[in-house]
Amino acid sequence: MKKQQFVVIGLGRFGSSLAMELIDQGYEVLGVDRNEEVVSNMSSYLTHTVVADATDEEMLRSIGIRNFDCGIVAIGDDIQMSIMATILLKEMGIGTVVSKAISTLHGRALEKLGVDKVVYPERDMGIRVAHQLVNPNLVDYIELSKDYSIVELKVPSSLDGQMLSDLNPRARFGCSIVAIQKPNGCIVAPTAMDQIHTGDIMVIIGSNENIEEFEESVNNRA
Repeated sequence: MKKQQFVVIGLGRFGSSLAMELIDQGYEVLGVDRNEEVVSNMSSYLTHTVVADATDEEMLRSIGIRNFDCGIVAIGDDIQMSIMATILLKEMGIGTVVSKAISTLHGRALEKLGVDKVVYPERDMGIRVAHQLVNPNLVDYIELSKDYSIVELKVPSSLDGQMLSDLNPRARFGCSIVAIQKPNGCIVAPTAMDQIHTGDIMVIIGSNENIEEFEESVNNRA
């Protein structure tokens, strides 16, 4: 199965953090920025890097932007450039377009353009967003340390009605479901006999490697 390819436009603190996390997860990432020094610094980390003006349509076409599955506009404080780059990505038919907003009004403008996700860096760290982009069932992600995390994973319809004993995440994957968020409340420290249903949220703790294996198992059954 072919992995998603990402293009990150704007390699500032947020964009570079997100891009490098995607690389760490094994995805191909093209980094685009108009600052040559920034691009040079990131060239050894990303799959490809290009010095380009994100509002230059011909330039974007020439580097094959439309071939990417997801475009992330992570431009810093230039709202006009952010909006123009977002428009171009949408017009070029990229499947998923995500844009960084620096204010509520900026975010509302991006929403009007029909972006798939508006990101506010003050609330959404680059690492967290990267995990959410590649896992559609992921609700939230909290890094406890370099190797351990807590994630909130939405239960897909394929697991509806199953008991935790059916999943057996501790024995099979080495991670634990420490809570289940349901519409009518939260079950803390659930037992093997507790059931999960479509739309419930599983709170899982474990090593990043073990959680990723569990996530892949869940996604493959979705």
